[in-house]
Amino acid sequence: MVKSMLKFERLRDDISALPETDQQLIVDFVAFLKHRYSPSQPSSPHPLTLENEPFIGMWSDRSEMQDSTTWVKEIRQQHWHI
Repeated sequence: MVKSMLKFERLRDDISALPETDQQLIVDFVAFLKHRYSPSQPSSPHPLTLENEPFIGMWSDRSEMQDSTTWVKEIRQQHWHI
């Protein structure tokens, strides 16, 4: 325990010796790590079901969508010449 406190004090001193802008980088990085390793938020009680969204199937009646793979290839060729 004492050894780790000495390391912490040395780290604190090293950080204090840095320019203020670099000290802020360290503060930001620690905040990033805290967020990254914090427990994940509980999931929504009502998961999203795409089947009920109004945009699903909105192009189903378009003739070019009967073969959507071909349609995408043609669009790519027209716009990106691939």
